[in-house]
Formats: sequence, structure tokens, C-alpha cells
Amino acid sequence: MAPTALITGGSEGIGKATAVLFARKGYELILAARHSDRLEIAAQEVQNVSGTVPLIVTCDVTDPLQVKTLVDKALEHYGYIDVLINNAGIYASAPVEEFSLEDWHKVIDTNLWGYIHTIHALLPHFLQRGKGTIVNVSSIGGKVPTAYLVPYCTSKFGVTGLTEALHAELKPKGIQVCGIYPNLIKSNFMERAVMRGKNEQDTQSRRQQIENILKNPVVEKPEDVANAIWDAVKNQKSEIFVGSANFSQAVNRLFPGLFQWASHQIFKNKDS
Repeated sequence: MAPTALITGGSEGIGKATAVLFARKGYELILAARHSDRLEIAAQEVQNVSGTVPLIVTCDVTDPLQVKTLVDKALEHYGYIDVLINNAGIYASAPVEEFSLEDWHKVIDTNLWGYIHTIHALLPHFLQRGKGTIVNVSSIGGKVPTAYLVPYCTSKFGVTGLTEALHAELKPKGIQVCGIYPNLIKSNFMERAVMRGKNEQDTQSRRQQIENILKNPVVEKPEDVANAIWDAVKNQKSEIFVGSANFSQAVNRLFPGLFQWASHQIFKNKDS
């Protein structure tokens, strides 16, 4: 029987790149995302490279009932799931006082609770089988505190704690848990990013700043993260830093004050 993987945020960016790679490696796939049209395009790409047709399920991971339906449909279709790849997420940048409580909930409900929902729904299946792999795509923002990304870092530090604690508890039970820590990635994540500023000009400046960074040729691509996820699953690793995230982690460990000063200078824009 072919192994199976469930990928959230599977319609674009890291999720789609991971789906294509895992399909090439012989996996059957379940792709979940909020937009059915984008899921269908991703599914067609997977079919083009592998000849297999993934199961696609429209799902908002912030809703535990939709997540339960997702897992139920996946298990009904394939009978078992080997790998869960939590990837659905949202980016947010602003002076912390400019975020509304609605912004906070949107970021944490997606980035942290979305992961908790899928793990809670699928974990009984893994425990019953005595095996399984959970991959949580986090961010360097889940290891390194960064100015002007406070709700985002809060959610990603939560994912880091979730991942490490799960690994400590579940590894003796045959379930591998891994955290993936990329830096900014060339993708269309800015479409749904939460961007706020002191005024409209500041908001647009912040958006343009990130878009300019993404044009830099050294910025990693979704395929780089997909390769890290494959490495984690294949070699049962507990954490992987992707590309330039290794440098960010090293600098923060050696010179934490310098890194925090630098992030403040980079992201402050109109903030005094």
C-alpha cells in the first residue's frame, strides 16, 4: 500500500510544492484549503507529475468541525493516514498597538489553533496504529523574537512549544513530530497577510517592503521548504531550519540584542 499524507494549506505555495514532491515520492495525498478552485488547480498539477489523483477537501482549519470532517473523509477514502503536514498559516506585520483583537484572533486561530485542531482530530488514529508522523511548518519567527511581528511570533512560538512537547511525549509511542523553520519564502502569502500601520501610507510601505524583500534572489522558494519536509519525514528528524533561517538562528543565539535591534530598524517604518 502506498503511504498517505494530509497537507493543510495544500493549494498553493509551500503546501502545493510539498504535495508535488510527495506525489513524486509515491505518496497518496489529501489536500485541504479554503478555496476549492485553487485546490483543483493544485490537484491537477499533482496528477500531471504522478498520475495519481489526490483527494481534495475544502476546509477552514480554524473550524474544528470542518477539520473533523476533513479527517473523517480522508480516513474513509484511504483507510489510513501516515503523515500530517500542518502548513496553513497567515503572516502579520504592524506596530503591536495597531493590531485589533480581531487581528490577534485571526492570526492565532489560523497559525496555532489550526494545527491543534488537525492534531486533535488525527491523533487517535496515529495512537491506534502505533505510528505516524506530524510535521508542523513553523517559522524562524517561532524561534527568534522579531519586532513588529508580535501576533505572528506569538502564534509561531506557540507552534514551537506544541511541536517540542508533542515530540517529547509521542516519540516513545512511535509517533514522530517535527518542526520546520523557514525564513520568508517566495510565495503569494501577502494576499492574505494582516498588515497594519500608523496610517494608510505606512501600511502600504510595510507591504511594499516585504514584497521588495521577496524579490531578492537569495530568498528561499516553496520547493526549499518542501525538500526540508521530505527530509524530516524520510529521516525522522525533530527539527529543520531552512536555508537563511540557520543564519538568523545563529545570530540570535550569539548576539540577541543585535538581532532584535536589527529587526526593529528593518520593520519600524513610520513608527517612532
